[in-house]
Amino acid sequence: MLAIVDYGVGNLFSLTCSLNAIGVEAVVTGDEAVLARADRVILPGVGAFGDAADALRRRGLDRVVLREVEKGKPLLGICLGMQLLFDYSVEYGRHRGLGLIPGSVQPIRPVVPEEYKVPHIGWNALHFPKDRPVSPLFRYIKEGECVYFVHSFYGTDCEPNTIATAEYGPELTAAVARDNVYGAQFHPEKSGRTGLNILKAFCEL
Repeated sequence: MLAIVDYGVGNLFSLTCSLNAIGVEAVVTGDEAVLARADRVILPGVGAFGDAADALRRRGLDRVVLREVEKGKPLLGICLGMQLLFDYSVEYGRHRGLGLIPGSVQPIRPVVPEEYKVPHIGWNALHFPKDRPVSPLFRYIKEGECVYFVHSFYGTDCEPNTIATAEYGPELTAAVARDNVYGAQFHPEKSGRTGLNILKAFCEL
């Protein structure tokens, strides 16, 4: 059973539908006992980093997520859920993250060309680092396949744990991984067959 963390932030319906489409039993829950029974956990998220981090901590779910990761359970953060994996974000002030991926979350506006729109919304190709094996999260896709992004901030200072980038002017962090923790800045649940294949791979970790 896969558990999607419900802390009041995230597009839970489309994610659940995508998992059902690949035959995966998924439950949306904020219940500590249910999360403990799950084989895998997804941390979704939309909106502002500080609000999401506060919501997670108010419910005590930050502690639960960290405990399940410590057990070795696979965790996937999606969009803002990926950003929450980092040490901190500077979105509307400085806010502490879960500290599972070393690095920080910074605005993309200073690094993308002036003529590029922010937020970055649209389909972009995934590029894999050339100096390491392709992550098992991408075992069912090929480099260059496109996924769907909606974001104004991105993970940085995280190159050792970067498993994919996407070009939006410069190459921006698209996905990260460290041990049993994975993060996708894009939305697999909105990325068609490619996204479903990424979710399928996560569900086999």
